[in-house]
Amino acid sequence: MRSSKINFTNAHGEVLAGRLDLPANQDPHNFAIFAHCFTCTKDFSAVRNVSRALASQGFGVLRFDFTGLGDSDGDFADTNFSSNVDDLISATDFLTKEYKAPSLLVGHSLGGAAAIFAGGKIDTIKAVATIGAPSNPVHVQKQLGSQLSVIKEKGQANVKLAGRDFTFKKQFIDNLEENSCVEAARNLHEALLILHSPQDATVSIKNAEEIYNAAHHPKSFVTLDGSEHLLIDKENAAYVGKIIAGWAARYIPQPVQETIKTTFQVVASLDEEDGFTTLLKLGNHHMKADEPVRVGGNDYGPTPYELLAGSLSACTAMTIQMYAKRKKWAVENVEVHTSYSKTHAQDCVDCEENPSAKIDTFHREIKITSDLDEKQLNRLLQIADKCPVHKTLHSETQVITTLR
Repeated sequence: MRSSKINFTNAHGEVLAGRLDLPANQDPHNFAIFAHCFTCTKDFSAVRNVSRALASQGFGVLRFDFTGLGDSDGDFADTNFSSNVDDLISATDFLTKEYKAPSLLVGHSLGGAAAIFAGGKIDTIKAVATIGAPSNPVHVQKQLGSQLSVIKEKGQANVKLAGRDFTFKKQFIDNLEENSCVEAARNLHEALLILHSPQDATVSIKNAEEIYNAAHHPKSFVTLDGSEHLLIDKENAAYVGKIIAGWAARYIPQPVQETIKTTFQVVASLDEEDGFTTLLKLGNHHMKADEPVRVGGNDYGPTPYELLAGSLSACTAMTIQMYAKRKKWAVENVEVHTSYSKTHAQDCVDCEENPSAKIDTFHREIKITSDLDEKQLNRLLQIADKCPVHKTLHSETQVITTLR
């Protein structure tokens, strides 16, 4: 996964801080926005891990701090549930302008409720997924404890949540009471996925039932058995991300992966607009080759020379194991580490005078895990030089090229 810091402004001109998580080996097929839980941030473990799992499935994911939280500007005391929804709309405007309009909203806890509200207001959204969402935003009042009455009587109060102090004003409480997630679910016509744990002690699974009953089809429910509300366990969070990605594929169009055919052993295909990102079919296997970002590539796949070095490494390991098995020598593992470079020829007489006198060089180190003695290991080292790819690199070769 690739991740970068981004900033954008909300409806009031305040700068909101976020991170954009992108797939490691492809352009995103779609973009999603993640709405974090009540008083959390973009860097909360559940937000980070679910976003990474979505990115591993080809999504670009924008996770950001709501106004007044984390690294974002603004005063939390002046925010409310409706401002969170507005921030999601501002995030959509940013993605639409700078990248591509989002098609998926994901929200955790109160962020899930905000995602349902925002989903009905953003034209490009085709699917909404909630994780442990309350059926009504007013549910968060329980976390304010005895200070709730103080807020209502005196207009504001300081509340300590998760070891941090927050100032809540009466307008925050009033705004919660004005918004019904159940009603928003009734008005949502996009596909909805509800994920909730039956063991959730913070927001009971009854909330999931109420949202599900209110929503239109297509709607789906997945129980997160064994998980807790904050989804701190990394494996649970990764599972949630993959479930969302798989479910969303039914409702969000994804580009058809180009397939290339050939009667040859290998074919490479590169479109004009793809830079150096080249589709490969090697035998029955598909992959990409590319160049590093520093030379204008996207780093979506190995370079041609890395593929060549990989061929040498793989052939060396296979040859050693094949020989060892034939000799009935127990070799638990063979690791072949190979790097390519151009270096001065060792027997070059005029290297100092002629700096361009270099030859292609593969540096290869072999690690053999076994109980073999020194003589046997030395024999395997000799065998390494007899691997077919090694011989090919040393032999005279020809490339016969024609137009198809």
